[in-house]
Amino acid sequence: MSLNWKEINLILSELDLPGSQIQKVYQSAYDVLTLQLFKGRSFLLLIALTPGACRLHETFQSAVKGSRPLRFAEFCKSRIINGWIEEAFQLGDNRIVRLTIRQGKNRYHCYLRLWSNAANVIVTDETGTVLDAMRRSPKRGEISGGHYEPADGATGAATTGGTAAGSAAAVPKKEYSVRELPGPGSFNQRIDAWYAEHGGALSLEALREQARRSYEGSMGRLELALERLRAKEAEYEAADRLKEYGDIIMANLAQIKTGDSWLEAENFYAGGTIRIKLDPKKKGAAQAEAYYEQYRKAKNGFADVQGEIAAGEAELSRLRETLGSLLRETNPLVLHLRLKNKGPKSGVNPGLKPTAAADRKRPGLSFRRKDWLIIVGRDAAENDALLRRHVKGRDMWLHVRDFPGSYVFIKQRSGKTVPLDILLDAGNLALFYSKGRNNGEADLFYTEVKFLRRAKNGPKGLVLPTQEKNLHIKADSERLKELEKCRIEK
Repeated sequence: MSLNWKEINLILSELDLPGSQIQKVYQSAYDVLTLQLFKGRSFLLLIALTPGACRLHETFQSAVKGSRPLRFAEFCKSRIINGWIEEAFQLGDNRIVRLTIRQGKNRYHCYLRLWSNAANVIVTDETGTVLDAMRRSPKRGEISGGHYEPADGATGAATTGGTAAGSAAAVPKKEYSVRELPGPGSFNQRIDAWYAEHGGALSLEALREQARRSYEGSMGRLELALERLRAKEAEYEAADRLKEYGDIIMANLAQIKTGDSWLEAENFYAGGTIRIKLDPKKKGAAQAEAYYEQYRKAKNGFADVQGEIAAGEAELSRLRETLGSLLRETNPLVLHLRLKNKGPKSGVNPGLKPTAAADRKRPGLSFRRKDWLIIVGRDAAENDALLRRHVKGRDMWLHVRDFPGSYVFIKQRSGKTVPLDILLDAGNLALFYSKGRNNGEADLFYTEVKFLRRAKNGPKGLVLPTQEKNLHIKADSERLKELEKCRIEK
């Protein structure tokens, strides 16, 4: 719950703010402002506009900087930093605190309105002209150039001698008292500890539960993906048996007739007899070739699956360690920022955004150009790895015609069409990393990844495009120099 007016008065009396100098301003979130003050000692004044937890009090947690500069904090730094608080009091019992701040020759009023449904911090000049507000509200006039000047002891609403006009009798006034909070120390110390544990959206309890839900969901999805990969690994481990089936079929071609569903023959590898399933529509040699093809795929896929499992297990371990670190955090503002800016991101789980760690794990070269990610595979192995694990159906694929060279991919952005400028960037990279670079120009294929199909029995990474378009590229050295500046270092 928010502070009542008696609690606000007790907090102000304990702090004795007049005579304090404002040294720093921090805005860790859109509704949390912290002033670093000095009056014989350095201390932090927390102002929170959080619904259900509106308050001001000294905080004994460390000051938290926001992930990026926020507008109101920058305004405060230009107006009130190094200013002195000349007076600090509540206007009557209406939960509006006025700080009068002098900075050089200028004097400002800073109003802290601690109402759960309309909390705000408003800075005005001495005439009441609004200079800025933490929450801008044009309808209320709480915007630069508006007017805000609540009367001492009144909410600003018209009254007639304490009885509402037209009412038969005054509405009884609710009685408030200062809460009895557990723990030692001043009321500021106890209220800071209480809100840290129970203070609504920024309480440790709520934030820790949010962290659990977020990370445990990601870990659950990753564990399911690992189970599927381990099942595939078990299948691939039996690859040698597929080759044996092919050899036994080839040794018994004379016994196989079109339409047979099974072959029962001597197992010259393990001894005894063996039954091998056949495709009734295929002839004997084709039956053996089908098993040999499965064997080749299994052998090639086994190493890839093992790599994916290792990466998945490493990511799962990272998520567990990060969650443990979040749950051990005792400062709710720090925890709030960590959840906001450093959520469970992964280079393995396809449902999550790539991180710097994912950039390091991705093979090939990566370039970040105008918020578009361009990836270059430098050889067949990197091309194949990118196709298998790092690109999706709507991503764009480019490759130089008639020359061996790199695959270049442009990662798709939701709701965006690849602009010509980015297409030319990718085309120049495709030409530069190909055998045709000395020609200075070349024609390129480009199409979406979903229109690629692997060449049957072809070398690793070889694909055949469909619905491809043509792009003629002339080498542009200036463009390549600009791209080199955008390269993501690993």
